[in-house]
Amino acid sequence: MRTPVDAIRMDEDAFLATLASDGHAAQGKASAIGEARAASAPIFAALAMLAAFAAVWPALATVPLMLAIPWFVLAAAAHWLHVRRLRGRAEGAPLGAGIEIAEGGGLGLLTIAVPAYALTAGAAQAPVALAAAALIASAILLPARSAFAWTGALLAAMGAAMAASGRFDPIAIAGLILTAAATLAGHRLVRQSIARQAAEAERLSAESRSVGLLLREYEHRGAGWLWQVDGDNRILYLSRRVMEMFGRTPAQTIGQTFPALLGASGALGRTLLARQPFSNLEMEVRTVQGPRWIALAGDPVVDEAGEFQGFRGVGSDVTEARQTNERLTNLAQMDVLTGLPNRSRVRDLLAEALMGAQGSGIPCAILFLDLDGFKPVNDTFGHMKGDQVLKMVAERLVREVAGDGAVGRIGGDEFAVVVFEAQNPARVEALGARLIAAISEPYQIDTAKMRIGLSIGCAFGPVDGRGVDDLIQKADMALYQAKARGRGICCAFDPSMQKEAENRLRLEEDLRYALAGKQFRLVYQPLVRASDQRLVGFEALIRWHHPTRGLISPLDFIPLAEETGLITHLGDWVIEEACRAASYWPDHISVAVNLSPRQLVLPALPNAVSESLTRHKIKPNRLELEVTESVFLGETDGALDVLRRLRQLGVGIALDDFGTGYSSLGYLNKTVFHKLKIDGSFVREAAKNKET
Repeated sequence: MRTPVDAIRMDEDAFLATLASDGHAAQGKASAIGEARAASAPIFAALAMLAAFAAVWPALATVPLMLAIPWFVLAAAAHWLHVRRLRGRAEGAPLGAGIEIAEGGGLGLLTIAVPAYALTAGAAQAPVALAAAALIASAILLPARSAFAWTGALLAAMGAAMAASGRFDPIAIAGLILTAAATLAGHRLVRQSIARQAAEAERLSAESRSVGLLLREYEHRGAGWLWQVDGDNRILYLSRRVMEMFGRTPAQTIGQTFPALLGASGALGRTLLARQPFSNLEMEVRTVQGPRWIALAGDPVVDEAGEFQGFRGVGSDVTEARQTNERLTNLAQMDVLTGLPNRSRVRDLLAEALMGAQGSGIPCAILFLDLDGFKPVNDTFGHMKGDQVLKMVAERLVREVAGDGAVGRIGGDEFAVVVFEAQNPARVEALGARLIAAISEPYQIDTAKMRIGLSIGCAFGPVDGRGVDDLIQKADMALYQAKARGRGICCAFDPSMQKEAENRLRLEEDLRYALAGKQFRLVYQPLVRASDQRLVGFEALIRWHHPTRGLISPLDFIPLAEETGLITHLGDWVIEEACRAASYWPDHISVAVNLSPRQLVLPALPNAVSESLTRHKIKPNRLELEVTESVFLGETDGALDVLRRLRQLGVGIALDDFGTGYSSLGYLNKTVFHKLKIDGSFVREAAKNKET
C-alpha cells in the first residue's frame, strides 16, 4: 500500500494513469512478449548444451577429448551469442529473416556436430537419437524461422550420420521426424497464443490510454474532481483545485482524514465505514469561497487477495444546481401574483401543523377565507385593478396574522391561514374578526374606491380531522355555513355541519333523478285584476314531491339546483310544462314563469322558449317571464341580451320584487320590462298607514 509520503510525490498524471490501468493487468503485454523470448533464451541454451553433452558423454571412448572440448566451448559460445542477440532484439534491434534462418541452422549444426560424429565412429545409436530428439523439442523456445532451421539442421545431420555409419535406423528417423512435427505444431500453437495475447494487450493498452485521456479531460475541464483514501480514510489523492477550494496545500491535505477535511461529516464517515459503493451523497461544506454543496460517489478498492484498501471516487460541485432547484421549488410553491404560498404549499404547511399538533397535543387550525363581492369589483373595474385588490388583500392578511400563522392563496379570491398553535379557540375567533374588519376597509386605487367583504370557515386539527384532506373539507363546510348565514362572519366547524352536508349531498343526488322520475309538479297561483276581480292568468310554481321525504320546499332545492347547474334542465322543463298547460286554457289567460339568474346567461334560452311556444301553439304574449333584480349583479350585458331576444319574441318580461334588495330606477332604463311587481311590503299596510 502506498504511504502518504508516496502519495505526495505522485502527480496528477501518474494518479490518472494508475486509475486508467487499474483492473487491466494485461496492459503492456505486447512489449513484454519480446522480453519473455529473451528470458527463455538461456533456458534453451542450457537445455541444448545439456542434451548435446548427454549424447557425447557415453561416446567419449570414440570421440577424442581434443575434439570434444573445443566443440563444447565453441557451441557454448555460440549459444551465448544467440542469447545476447535475442536480448538485443527485445530492445528493438531485430535481424532479417535470412540471418535468423542461418543463425538457427548454423547453431543446430554446431550443436549436433560431435554427437553425429560419435555416431559415425561407432557410438551407441540410442543415446544419440534421444539427445537429438531432446534438441529438436527445445526448438519450441526459439523464434519461428530459427526453430524451422534448427529442426531441419538436426534432422539432416542425424540422417547423414546414420547413413555414414551404415546403421540407418528407420524407426529412429521416424521418431525424430514425429518429434519435429509435434514440436513445430506446438510452436505454431504457442505463436498463435502469443499473437492473441499481444493483440489483447494492445487493445487493453489502447482502452487504458483512452480512459486515461477521458479521466484527465474530466478533471481538467472542470466537470468534476477525483479523490482516493486508504483503509483508514486518510487522503491519498485529491485534485489540486479541490485543495485550493479549501485553501490547503498538498502537504496539508495528504494524510488527513477525508471526513475531517469536509467538516467532520457524519454522513460521509458512516458511508465510508460501510465499505459499500455509493453515489449522489450530497453535503454542505465550508470553503474559502463560502458555503458550497458537493456530491460524492465512490467505490471500495480491493487488492488481489480481496483485502479492503480504501476508497476511490469522484466528486462535483452541485451548488448552482441546488440553488436552481430551490428557486424552482419556491416558484412551484408560491403564488405568482401575491407572493404567498400557493395551494400546494398550504397543504404542506397544514400537514406540518397537524404533525406538530399530534406530537405536542396543542391543536392547530386552518381558516378558509373567501372574498365577498369581489367578482362585481373585478367585472366593473377590470382584471388589472382586481389583481391590485388581491395584492392589497394579501398584504392586509399578512399584517394581521403576523406571527400567529402562515397566509396562503388557494386560488382566485380564496385565501387560507394555517395557525400552528390554536389551543385557545377564542384567540382564533378574534383573529378571524380582525381579518374580516381589515378586509372590509375600502380600497383606493387611482380614483376608484372599492369595498369587499370576507367570510371565514375554520376547523381545528386533530379535533375536527386527523388528515389534511379531512381538515380542509371541514373548513370548507364551515365556510359554506358562513356564507349561508349572511356572509362577513367567521364560522367554526360543528359536527352538525357534517350531517347537513351529507343531507345536502343526498338531496343533490335525489335531485338528479327527480326530473327523470317525474317527481316535479307545477301548481298555479291565480292572478286577478284588482279593478274588476277578473282572472287574467296564473303564476306557475314548482313543487317537488319526493317519494320518501314528501314535499320539499323550493327554498331548499332551487339554490341547490342553481349551484349544481341542474337549474338549466329544470327551468326548461318548467317552461315546457307551463306552455303545455296554457295550451288548454282560454286565449286571454296568461301564464307566468320565474327565471333563475343562471338561466339568463344561457344564449340558448330564447330558442328553447320559442320552440315550446310553437310546439304548444300558444301566442308569445300569453307567456310572462319573471326575473329578480339579482340578475344585474352578475354578467349584466349577457343577461340583458338574452332578455332583449326574449322580448323580441313577444314574451312579457316582469321585474319581480321591485323595491327590495338592490332596487334602482336605473333598471327601468334597460327597456326590456313590461311589468313591475312591487314587493308586498310596500302596499301591505297602505290602507292603515296614515303616512301613505
